[in-house]
Parts: sequence; C-alpha cells; structure tokens
Amino acid sequence: MSPDGGGVGRSGRLEPGRDRRDWSDSARFAAAFVRDPVATASVWPSSTALARAVADAALAGSSRPDPLVVELGAGSGAFTAELARRLDRRARHLAVELNPALAHRLAGRLDDVEVVPADAGELPTLLALRGLPGARGVDVVVSGLGWSATRPGRDDSLLPVVASTLADDGVFVQFGYTFTRWAAPARALEAELHELFGEVTTSARVWRNLPPALVHRAARPRG
Repeated sequence: MSPDGGGVGRSGRLEPGRDRRDWSDSARFAAAFVRDPVATASVWPSSTALARAVADAALAGSSRPDPLVVELGAGSGAFTAELARRLDRRARHLAVELNPALAHRLAGRLDDVEVVPADAGELPTLLALRGLPGARGVDVVVSGLGWSATRPGRDDSLLPVVASTLADDGVFVQFGYTFTRWAAPARALEAELHELFGEVTTSARVWRNLPPALVHRAARPRG
C-alpha cells in the first residue's frame, strides 16, 4: 500500500484504498524491457516518489486554467497517472508511447488522457494532426525517454524539436539516474538544455526510486 492509501482509477482520479502501483503493470514493463531494452530504456517503472517530483517540476507555477500537457515515453503510466490526478480533467493531456502493449494498457486505465501509440520523434506531426499546439504552443512537455530516444548532443537530437513546440513560457521536464549523471550522454543532455532554455534547474536526488533519480526542469525556450 502506498503512503497515501489511494490509487488512480480509469478517470484519472484518486481512489481511496487502492494501491497506486499496479504490480502487473510493473511486470509488463519489465517484460517489454527484456524484449526491446533500447526502446524501453529502463527495466522497472518509475516510483511514486519520482512521479511526484516530476509532476512538481512540470506544474510548479502553472497558472493556465487549461494547459496543454504532452508526455513522451509514458511507459506504464507512473508519471501519466500523477499528472492526470493533479490536472483533474482541466487540461488537454497527450501521452505518447512507442510500445503498443504499454500504450493499450495505459489507454484502458486512464480515459481522460489521450494515449498516442507512436514514436516521440514524430511529435510535431502528432500535434499537427490534432490541430495543436495552436498559436500559444505546448505548455508542458514531460519526458520519460532514455538517451537512445532523446539523443542529446547529436545532430538528430530530439531536444530542439521539443523546444520548438513549447510556448514562450513553456516547461520541459526530463528525469535521469544519479549514477549515470557524469556519463557523456547525461552531460550532453544538460549542456543542450542550457543552450536551448533560459532557465535550467535540477532537483535533489530522489532516493525512493530504483535506481535513485533526479529531475531536470528547463523553462523559457530560447527563440
């Protein structure tokens, strides 16, 4: 049982008395990693503690009554469910997930989230097909993607694509693992965030995750 004693139902609302982690989802996530470790990127879903830290970073200071929130690499929905709970149906919430089995499962759990089974690299097309983001841009992009998908520091990096979709006051949130922070891709990611955004902050370690993690928050995309 999670500390708050509740879970997220099909509507995305918190339901009392239900564990927020569905362990069958965790098993499916691990199985997806075994089948395709490059696409899945992690062997185990993110913890509730990390989901809360990501949602804190994504929604802190948000004043729009109806934000447009896009999640990349939704996986089994650890971040998706926490974001949906806090947004409480007041947002347009898209969750992009490449793995069709995980996407199907997530769509069945959260009927107030639009789950898109597609490659995050197709983000501009996915938005355009839905008439988004409109004149103002995307308010929040949350990424659960690994380095193989974000490709920081490379010519085909996904980060400039994401930045180009954001509103002038938009926010991009990306988590990472503390034990790999000094690896070349992690350093490239932080350097590119500083190039693309006027404000970049990194959270304290989230110890209650396997493995311990941190959260990067990038705001005010440059031009």
